[in-house]
Amino acid sequence: MPPEQRFVPRFAAEPPQEDLPYGRWARRLADEFLAAVPSPGAGGVELGAPAEIVWYPDRTWHGRTYVPGTASTSEGHELFGYVRFVPGGDGGEPSDFVAHVDSTEETAERNPEWQLDLCDEVIGTWRGHGGAVASMTLVWGHPLVSGGRIATAELADLVVDQCELSGERFTLIAPDDYRHDLLEIKLFGAGGQELARESLYAEDEDADEDAEEETR
Repeated sequence: MPPEQRFVPRFAAEPPQEDLPYGRWARRLADEFLAAVPSPGAGGVELGAPAEIVWYPDRTWHGRTYVPGTASTSEGHELFGYVRFVPGGDGGEPSDFVAHVDSTEETAERNPEWQLDLCDEVIGTWRGHGGAVASMTLVWGHPLVSGGRIATAELADLVVDQCELSGERFTLIAPDDYRHDLLEIKLFGAGGQELARESLYAEDEDADEDAEEETR
């Protein structure tokens, strides 16, 4: 076989190992998640009371497990973030819990044109040839179209991660923003047909197109 033309980390994270959180484990994660929610009125934004947290499949990378979550609020915002921890080995208990949570007004209800409802957060870096750096990015979400089976993360049409849907939800960890290549998330059905795709940079691309039109 010829050498790889695009040398980047692929399938760097372990696939999901557990069922979606429930019961006592879900409550443990929720305590960490809610403790990391921005203070009421932080930045002049009243988030309101959070609804029940929706959890997404776990992914483990560099010895840390990430369990993402989202929760709508009474003021029409959405909380999104993750709980990270060191998994317990040989029957031990998970430890070193850390949570990161942010909020947004950009929800699926306000964007009916979306096909995938996505959240993302950079969790590390990877250095490649010539000092080029990729942003290792945690991506989680759910489809807004029916029939999905597998979600993929693609960098310049190269699949760098994939995840089977669990409860209509998926989690990916993939290199992004590497040598001017940007991640694209795609959804496929059981027969391998593409059902939807979204860029993590859709708003930036639209803004660039508008700027180009204004300078013509």
